[in-house]
Amino acid sequence: MSRRRRCKRQLVKFIQHIHQLVTGTLNSDNEDEEQDRTVVRRRRPVDLERLLNQSRFTKRELQILYRGFKSECPSGLVNEDTFKTIYAQFFPGGDVSKYAHFLFSAFDTDQNGIVIFEEFVRGLSVLLRGSAEEKLCWAFNLYDLNKDGHISKEEMLDVMKAIYDIMGKNIPPLLKEEAPRQHVELFFQKMDQNQDGVVTVEEFIDTCQKDENIMKSIGIFENNI
Repeated sequence: MSRRRRCKRQLVKFIQHIHQLVTGTLNSDNEDEEQDRTVVRRRRPVDLERLLNQSRFTKRELQILYRGFKSECPSGLVNEDTFKTIYAQFFPGGDVSKYAHFLFSAFDTDQNGIVIFEEFVRGLSVLLRGSAEEKLCWAFNLYDLNKDGHISKEEMLDVMKAIYDIMGKNIPPLLKEEAPRQHVELFFQKMDQNQDGVVTVEEFIDTCQKDENIMKSIGIFENNI
């Protein structure tokens, strides 16, 4: 039981850490359930040996993570509605739907609407054990909403508005409207080095690595399971 509780705490801590990195600072309907069961029938059992080569976790750590994942998601799958339900627990006064959608999409690497354990582990491995550059690449992918290899002002603004939505009534309406735009302008002044209106992953990483506060923020992931 203590091990299961520890796994659950790690899953919760993981979601909190992702939020801190990006911001700087349950059940679906019957149709969805039927779709999940269909996917389960088609999926092969988790191959821990393969995940050993795809992650920086030990076999024992993977076993612990798998038990925790299965205890929270018995089907072995996480859909977006479930993810939003989990994330909403941390921000009861705000609207998490848009931000959780963007976050879920970053984990859903094959963009099929479902996050499986393998996708979860690969993302977790980068954020907990990856290099600074790997972590920044993961963050870049979160902002790159259409996955075209660039962050546009529109994409950045959508993410920033979603972050302010999370804060709910704690943010005055005027600030909620203007602050995201101001943040985006400052972001592009720093990162759009060739002034072409978009930020590449190279520009993103280069600028972040020169920012002491950003580099400190990604250090929160350097913990053991």
